[in-house]
This record gives sequence, C-alpha cells and structure tokens, in this order.
Amino acid sequence: MHEYDVIVVGAGGAGLRSAIAAQEAGANVAMVTKLHPVRSHTGAAEGGINAALREGDDWELHAYDTMKGSDYLADAPAAEALCQESPKEAIQLEHWGMAFSREDDGRVSQRPFGGLSFPRTTFAGAETGHHLLHTLYEQVVKRGIDVFDEWYVLNLAVSDEDDPSDRTCHGVVAYETATGNIEAFTASDGVILATGGLGQVYDHTTNAVANTGDGIAMAYRAGVPVEDMEMIQFHPTTLPSTGVLISEGVRGEGGILYNDEGERFMFERGYANNDGELASRDVVSRAELTEINAGRGIEDEYVHLDMRHLGEERIVDRLENILHLAEDFEGVDGLEEPMPVKPGQHYAMGGIETDEYGQTCVDGLYAVGECACPSVHGANRLGGNALPELTVFGKRTGTHAAGGETEEPKIPVGRTDDVETGDVDAPVELGEPWTDDAVADGGATAETSTAVVERTLERERERVDRLLERDEGTQHAEIRAAVQHTMTANVNVFREESALKEALADISAARERYRDVYVADPSSTYNTDLIQTIETRNLLDIAEMITLGALAREEFRGAHWRKEHQERKDDEWLKHTMVSWADGSPELWYRPVVLEGESKTYEPKERSY
Repeated sequence: MHEYDVIVVGAGGAGLRSAIAAQEAGANVAMVTKLHPVRSHTGAAEGGINAALREGDDWELHAYDTMKGSDYLADAPAAEALCQESPKEAIQLEHWGMAFSREDDGRVSQRPFGGLSFPRTTFAGAETGHHLLHTLYEQVVKRGIDVFDEWYVLNLAVSDEDDPSDRTCHGVVAYETATGNIEAFTASDGVILATGGLGQVYDHTTNAVANTGDGIAMAYRAGVPVEDMEMIQFHPTTLPSTGVLISEGVRGEGGILYNDEGERFMFERGYANNDGELASRDVVSRAELTEINAGRGIEDEYVHLDMRHLGEERIVDRLENILHLAEDFEGVDGLEEPMPVKPGQHYAMGGIETDEYGQTCVDGLYAVGECACPSVHGANRLGGNALPELTVFGKRTGTHAAGGETEEPKIPVGRTDDVETGDVDAPVELGEPWTDDAVADGGATAETSTAVVERTLERERERVDRLLERDEGTQHAEIRAAVQHTMTANVNVFREESALKEALADISAARERYRDVYVADPSSTYNTDLIQTIETRNLLDIAEMITLGALAREEFRGAHWRKEHQERKDDEWLKHTMVSWADGSPELWYRPVVLEGESKTYEPKERSY
C-alpha cells in the first residue's frame, strides 16, 4: 500500500499545478496517472491564456466578459477568482521558463479571442498548452514529486455513510498497465481528481482517446453531485475528417469564415454584426451549422476558414502548427488555400460540483480542471479561459488539500433538504445499480482509513477478475460506438425533445448490453482492452448525465439550444442542473446561480456580439 498526504489523479495542467501547490504547502504528494504527464491532453490546447496584463485592461473587465460569455450561468466568486489570479499565474509560468511569444520590444504577446472586450490572450505560438504542460512537468520533476504514470485509477476508496456529506475519501485503487498489479494508495489529507474531459462520449471530438470522463464518473458513483452536464461546448473550427482542433488563434489573428457562396456569413447573414468571427464559440458554431443545414456549406459538410491574407511571415511566426495540421490531416496548404472546418465536441463546462477551492461534499475529495465544475464557465466557456482555470484553481485546490491557508469559500456544495427537485419524462428507466459502486455495501461507518482502502482494493480486484474470466459476450468497442453515435446524432449543437429521448433509450440499451461485456485480451500485462472496457462503463454514466440535463433544461442558454424552447428563461432557469447518483439511479435537482461577486452583482443582460 502506497501512503501519501495528497494523491493527485491525473497529470495534465490541473493535476501538475495542484501537485506543485500541495508540495509547496508541505504535503507529501504523489501523482497517479493513466498517461505519462506530457502525453496529457493539455498539450493539445493551442490558443492561449487569458490574463489582464496590459494597461487599459483589468480583471474586472475580464470577469464581466466571462460572466457574459457564460450566459450568466457561472458563479461569480469562481469567475472573479479566475480573472483576479490569472495574471499572477501567467507571470509565474514565465518565471518558470514558459516560452511565451513576444513582441519586438520584449513584452509577452497578447491577441484577441472570441467574446473578449480586450486582446488579453497570452500565447506561445499555436502550441500554448504544449509549452504549459512541459513547464509544469519540469517543476514536478525539480521538486521530486512521485509520479506513478501508466497507472489507471479504478475507483475511489470512500466510506459508506448514507449521506454523501458524511462520507470521507481515504485514497484510490489503481491498475498498473505494465504489470497488471492492482494496488492501493492512501491519502491522509486528500485526493484530487484532475482527470480531464469526457470527449470520447462523442465520435467527432477534439479530445484525445484518453478523455473518457473517468474522474466525473467515479465521483458521481461515490455520491458527489455533478453540475450542468448538459453544457457541452462544440468548437467551431475542427477538421472534418478527424475532429482535430484548429485554434481560435487563427480567427484571433484575423482569419475569416466563408460559406459556399463566398459570403463572410458571420457578418453578411447577421449572426454577429459587431464581432463577426470573434463572437463567442457557441454563436459561431450555431452559425456554421445553420449555413450547412441551409445548403450553403461546402460539400454540405463544412465551411472555409481562410488565413491566406495574413501573409506567410505572420502565419509561420504565430500559427505554424496550424499549417502542419491542415496539411497532415486534410491535405490543404493553409498558405495557398482555405481550410475546411466544422463544429466538433471540444469541452465540458459542467462536471463534479466543487467550490472555488476544489472541495466536494465528500470530505477529503477534491476536483479541479475540466472534470470539475466550480462553475467558472457556466453555459459557455470563452476561448483562452481553460488554461488559466488549470493554473488558478490548480494552485487553490492543491493548497487547500494540503491544509494551506485559504479564505472561506462562497460557493455551496452538496445537497440540502430544501433543494428544488426536478423530473423528466424519460422514455426508459434511467440508471441501473452497478454491482461495484464506489461506496461499498454493509461496512461499518466507523471504519479506519486503512479498512476502507483495503475493502475497496479487494472489491476492485474481484471486479477485474470477473471481467477477465468471461470468455464470450459483447466487446466494449461495440457498446462505445453505439453511445458515441447516438450522442453525436441526438445531443449535439441543435437539440430537440424527441432526439434526446431517443438518446436516453439508446444509452439504456447500451447499459443492458454492458451486462455481458467481456475483455477479448486475457493478458495480465499491458491490457489496454481491459482499461478501455472500464472506461466504456464510465462513458455510459457520462452520456446519461449529459442527456438527462439536456432534456430537463427547457430553455436556450449558451451552448444549450432547444428546438422547442428557443429563448433564455431567467425566471425559470437561472439555476444549475444537478444530478446525484442514489440507489442505482440518477436524481435531478437544482441549485441557484451565485451572481454576487466581490464588488458587484452581475445582472443578466441580453448577450450579443
């Protein structure tokens, strides 16, 4: 058994920054990650880091842009924390050696991004996430923090009290890919989930194959509510054949979108008369699909993104990586011809419910980064706000988990007796009791930390043995493909009631098929088929959460558009959609949005660009 003060699950930007902060606060820290840290999906982030660094800009302007961009579903304390602390974190990265792009006078470069009132996006070419990831990993190595890479966390070790708010997380159980060993890790102070996104629930996504929502699913089954899961961002510029991201930096530098008729449709068709291509991402994605659905798309599939007019020198200096992506995946020379792009799943605004210090309602369990929802992004994330979320909340969460000094949180977590409950007209029975829920049955509530971890370890070894003992059944790839297909077809940019109900029925059928899932590879070492089978189980829960929230929210807000409800309804829906796992099925309830900030209250206004 491996014993530490703080365990960080995942080693992307959020996990690395959390580990550094926890170690600086005096904790003995270990990172447990299914990928080597520099293979984490943070490395695919291209655009930049929003930070109010220049004269004429300030954090309050950034906070207003963030709240507006969220369509007023963000919680103001989280949004303000991001905007106040991002400049300090950007400077810290620079001091740690991050190679930011610079102006001729030596200042760090900043460029415009969608939804921003000031050009505050700090960048490193079109590979900002790659540079950030390596910079943070260097600091982890420098500090001697233990990293268990290619260890897949199977479950959380959580005590089994009836009320989740009385539960405690004592550690994790993980599978070592190289050996097949399943071992336990205890955390005396806290476990931080930093497992990233969930894009593999869709079949056209910018996300890596490792982004399967593992942390969200584990926390959910341990009794932690998930928040605003219906808020899925579809990035407007992905390559049609692969889903590979084309950075918003292209439009920030002046790239132009055209339809098949040669129209600069963001202006000429009135989608965003002021900001055009630099409108918020949800606005641009809906505009593109509207053009395609109206028959004005190229080959009825995509639109064109043109950057030729920027000139070779500027493109090579600031966007060289985009040239390689377009050439490698679409056979297009971005210096000579426009690039094909269409919307693709990119980011989850929702996730594990946390406060602004990463705390969940389960004592000792934290979450940070894309898997978490302190509700800094609300219904729509602004480009350039994801990377500062990793650093700002990574530092806050690591510090708090290690017992460092923090302020009293202003965002509530956990369910109370007086919450507003919800219901949907689902076509099938939702959920299904898994035989291996995170919270074990029948244990004494006063168990020692070691006993909870040992019981979880034994249960996970039995679960893996059961999967490997089966020699026939349904392969996970078939189940995963069915879920991805229905999510892409029915829970995409444009949503309607009948399609959402069809998706819930398809997910229920996939759950039933998973009862007979088997692992085709019987190997005891390097068994990626086993890992992917367990990931698919997580994707089933993720898909149901997203679709349930989308069916429940009967309005149009940010990234969530409903055919039957094409207007924002603040009187009814200025609230967070919460889903809790209870007795084998999801329970729907709501929590008010926190609009009161440090110096002002953010009154909802009409959102236009």
